[in-house]
Amino acid sequence: MTGSLGLYPLRLLLYSRSRDPPSNRRLRQRIRIPAAFDPAPILYPTIMPVLIAISLFSSFPKALLPNILLGLAALPPQLIPFTSSSPVYDSVHWFVSMIPLIAAEHTSIPSKLYAPKPYKLKLPPPEKGLHPEILASLFALHQALLPPLHYLTTTSLLPTELHLLSIGLINLLLFAESPQATILKTLLWVGGVGVFVLCGKVLKWGVALARIPKWRFRRAGQIIKARQSFLQVLNESLRARRSTSVGGRILSDSDADEDSPMIKTPLKKTKSLKVNVLDALRHNAPVANGDAVHSAVEPKKTMFEGIEDKVDSSVLPPRRNTLPSLRAGDHIPKHQSHRRRSKSIAQSFLNLTPTQAMLRKWIYACYFYVVVIVMILGPIRYLIGKTGTQGHEPFGWAIGYLLGNQQKLRFSIIDWNLDSWIALPPMLDRTSIPSPPTHGLADHLRHFVLGEANVRLLLCLYCVTIILIGLIVVLRLSSVVEVDTRRKVFHGMMVAMLLPTIFIDPSFVALALILVLAIFLLLDLIRASQLPPLSRPLATFLTPYVDGRDLRGPVVVSHIFLLIGCAIPLWLSLAGTDRAGEDPWTGWEVAGRDVSMIAGVVCVGMGDAAASLIGRRYGRRKWLWAGGKSLEGSVAFAVAVTVGLVFGKVWLVVGQWDDLNAASSASSADLWSMSSLRAKAVEWGVVVMKAAICAAGASLNEAVLTGGNDNVIVPVVLWLLVRGMRL
Repeated sequence: MTGSLGLYPLRLLLYSRSRDPPSNRRLRQRIRIPAAFDPAPILYPTIMPVLIAISLFSSFPKALLPNILLGLAALPPQLIPFTSSSPVYDSVHWFVSMIPLIAAEHTSIPSKLYAPKPYKLKLPPPEKGLHPEILASLFALHQALLPPLHYLTTTSLLPTELHLLSIGLINLLLFAESPQATILKTLLWVGGVGVFVLCGKVLKWGVALARIPKWRFRRAGQIIKARQSFLQVLNESLRARRSTSVGGRILSDSDADEDSPMIKTPLKKTKSLKVNVLDALRHNAPVANGDAVHSAVEPKKTMFEGIEDKVDSSVLPPRRNTLPSLRAGDHIPKHQSHRRRSKSIAQSFLNLTPTQAMLRKWIYACYFYVVVIVMILGPIRYLIGKTGTQGHEPFGWAIGYLLGNQQKLRFSIIDWNLDSWIALPPMLDRTSIPSPPTHGLADHLRHFVLGEANVRLLLCLYCVTIILIGLIVVLRLSSVVEVDTRRKVFHGMMVAMLLPTIFIDPSFVALALILVLAIFLLLDLIRASQLPPLSRPLATFLTPYVDGRDLRGPVVVSHIFLLIGCAIPLWLSLAGTDRAGEDPWTGWEVAGRDVSMIAGVVCVGMGDAAASLIGRRYGRRKWLWAGGKSLEGSVAFAVAVTVGLVFGKVWLVVGQWDDLNAASSASSADLWSMSSLRAKAVEWGVVVMKAAICAAGASLNEAVLTGGNDNVIVPVVLWLLVRGMRL
């Protein structure tokens, strides 16, 4: 990466010398950083995956080399020398991304110049990494994943976010081993690809149909018919007058016959009467070419029609605020892009009456819902049962996982012989409590007093209560405070729900966040596709809470990014934590906890909310660079995050959970059992200092962040700092 950045100024100098006529600017004027330069696409997709892999290297070493390759594959193509402008994958960039693979001794170099065997990839031990052919294909996989992700999100995601999303999905596909990760992989990959393949065209048709107002259906059916009837009557009357004689003369012998040849031909129906609205819907452009006014019967041509073979499709105006349809030329080869269908989708829709259009919308919606239900009950259920629940039926497993300690339910399941379908945990036996206790206070209550399933049920009831209280507060504040303050209520809800509960049962909270994320994505797809009957209520509910970032494209990203920002640090921490548990809960218990699990909740729920509320009201001093962030807001962010991290450490000690970072200073129990008050103060002083350093680094990143959403990138940065400081 450093070599590519270092070569770029030299390439600029070479380009300026080779221009005709050559540039007459000075050297410092030829190489300059423009004011609109954004370093985010260079830094975050390239460096952040590698830093995450380094942080997890001690427990998960085989993720490092693939993320180095993916980071180089995410470099902007402008930094790679000798890149081609063709849509085919650039071979030079591919080779640059494979240099670490060659340097990592995954290759077998021939010992002599004309060796009998060619240069080949060498197989590593299975436990040390992926197959080298998979590593060599990561560049192609990343480049192939970007277009469909861009098609689904359009302008909702910036380039940095798009590359990070692609790298994250590839890591999930390659390295999902825990039950929670395999469930997330099944939902995103199997569910997402299945919906994209089976429902892509139906959703596109539904969007095109929903964007046509009802009055256009009436005009297409009535006005065109009225015009045709009027012209036909006029033509018939003129022909009748020509065929009659006036004063002994035959009108057909008049010279007027030669002056109006168009009237001699009977009027026929023409397809050009229909307004070409599909291209206007696709490009958000006027229907007519340029600003000229055309008649209703004149053949019309969009401003982009006929030049798509000459102009790159990426320069066309992107669609906004709804699920996009593929632009002409994107889904077919370029040599076939000149072919046009004689009847566009929207033109065919204009033949429908409003009743027929509504029926068509419901048909599309029913097809989508049926596909989703069939996929959930079919391949998704099968794969989750095979990989996530150790062969147990997922729905029965979920009943036992959440309600297995309810005595009445247990007796009913056994009485009805459903125990082969519903996996039940062991009976609570309070007489067999180990003495001395082998668990901390919280785990002792969860395992031997309340029961694990009962604790999960209580966590669900607690979270539902917090959600109801938050919604009541938001509805009462809707007419009093501005949208940003109302949005921060949701941040507070996330803190109240997740900060106390993550340490109690990390695997269950991770599973809940996975399911909620899948539901959010599915509902937002329904909203963006304008499918009845759910799209309108969803849009009505979300409208008061959207901001400028949500209006960039079809996806309302705020609530999704808020959830992802809270969940990613927990998922990453679980990826580097040893698992425990007995069948059917194998892999659903963790060996210990650490503060990095709550880094996302603290950053998004406390730091971001404090920076926004304090900075908007009391921010007077701005940072030197562009971005509009204030010093007061950054200080509030750092203070709030410090308080949250220290609270997490205190909660970790109070609950007596095994601290994975206890070996760095003192164990969790020792912090309370030290005889010297001064030693306690020193230990907690170190904890506060580490928390403050992590908070200051995250606050600085939040202040300088450009080209990415701070609800996603800053929590990952804070997670890296907490892991690096071994807080």
